[in-house]
Amino acid sequence: MAVAVPPGRAAGSGWAWRPVARDALLARAFHSCTELRGRFYLVGGLLAGGAREPSSDTVVFDPARGQAVRLGARGSPPRSHHDAAPVDGRWLCVVGGWDGSRRLATVTALDTERGVWEAWTGTPGDCPPAGLSSHTCTRISDRELQVAGREGGIHTQRRYGSIYTLRLDPSARTYCYKQEGCHTASRSGHCAALLQTPGPHPGHQLLLFGGCNLAEPEVAGHWSHGKIKSFLSPPGGNTCCSSFDGTACKACEQWAGVPEGAPWTTASLMFCGRALCCAVWWRNSDQS
Repeated sequence: MAVAVPPGRAAGSGWAWRPVARDALLARAFHSCTELRGRFYLVGGLLAGGAREPSSDTVVFDPARGQAVRLGARGSPPRSHHDAAPVDGRWLCVVGGWDGSRRLATVTALDTERGVWEAWTGTPGDCPPAGLSSHTCTRISDRELQVAGREGGIHTQRRYGSIYTLRLDPSARTYCYKQEGCHTASRSGHCAALLQTPGPHPGHQLLLFGGCNLAEPEVAGHWSHGKIKSFLSPPGGNTCCSSFDGTACKACEQWAGVPEGAPWTTASLMFCGRALCCAVWWRNSDQS
């Protein structure tokens, strides 16, 4: 595992990579790596070249200590080619993936407070996709994900892919898929990013990169100004941003448009100086 050191913090004028951990527990492929409360949760994956059976282990990496440990949580599901997202600062929700025999669209969640895995259930109005693999789940609010990518087996993929909004309810342990009206090129093994759009009417776009033969990113969703807002730092703010000074934090918050007094949660990652921070996207419940 490595971090990027920005210009001025490393030799030369460009970015440079610096290793921060080397552990056999981190050696895997087609897994998920999710930041939650300042620690990284690595779930499942294939642990050796040529492996066909997904692992059911969960490894927690603490960047403050540079230490990786295997989590002995009960009910850990075998998964690979899945994706995962944090919910409510407590739950690690694993979406879809390969379980060794079939592709799934289910949600299995780790309760990080109790150290137990739970299989959540779809609501009566749930319209799930065919089994998902090598897809992406992008947070658009603390309880909503935008799901894009391979749906079904490699021989049954359509030319165009569907986009789903996945709503999660931790209190009821349920989830609900809603298929959106837009479609994208059929993709797998791609990346997704939620970015601000400049101009007189700023907003946010969900862009998909790679995973097919298109040379340019594709827009998979658009939200008008005010529907999605960004802010920094995880709950407690004691792990990722420990080396911030007040001036740096305030400058980053102003740059990101953080509303004063906004509640903090966690999601994707960015760097500020020597510290690794958490850049978070959240949105109002209605989408334009």
